[in-house]
Amino acid sequence: MLITLEEIRLVLADHEPQLAAAGSKQRAAVALLLHQCRDGLQIFFIERASHPRDPWSGNLAFPGGRVDPEDADEQAAAERETREEVGLQLKRDWCLGRLDDIHGAYLPIQVACFVYRIPELPELSPNEEVTDCFWFPCDDLLDPSRHGEISLHWQGRMRTARAIDLLGPGRPVLWGITYRLVTQLLVLLGCWDRERLQIMDD
Repeated sequence: MLITLEEIRLVLADHEPQLAAAGSKQRAAVALLLHQCRDGLQIFFIERASHPRDPWSGNLAFPGGRVDPEDADEQAAAERETREEVGLQLKRDWCLGRLDDIHGAYLPIQVACFVYRIPELPELSPNEEVTDCFWFPCDDLLDPSRHGEISLHWQGRMRTARAIDLLGPGRPVLWGITYRLVTQLLVLLGCWDRERLQIMDD
């Protein structure tokens, strides 16, 4: 099954996102970036730099971060963080829609995710928070051989999590909040069984 930008646009146009109620949890926002190239649709990931005070240190993720008091809303925060982290200025008319908000399974945080089409591949300038960034074929997210469970030491204990191997041996895998957002999109597209959606994986 080929995932197309038009299909995602239509699905998100009909999707009424479930938004988290305002509360005591820290708010964060991320940008899910898509680019249609000759070989198919691509999705953008960053590898976060290692930092002892960052619970997501070294993880694969979407650009984004905590909502600051100066941000007008979650979408403004996602756009600001994308600009700061990789040097990409997002335009509002590139936005295709919003996924359902999700809550951290082990940390008191709620995350909003906004989906953007990127018309042309930009020249990026990652800042010190980003070790690496890359575009990945969306269709390869459906490859069963990339999916599995991992055991990892996180927040002082061993955990088991669902994950997708994007980069191969010796590199970080996609798990946690970003994994949940990716699989949420796949469920909306009808190419991922809802029962396989692991919701307690962060």
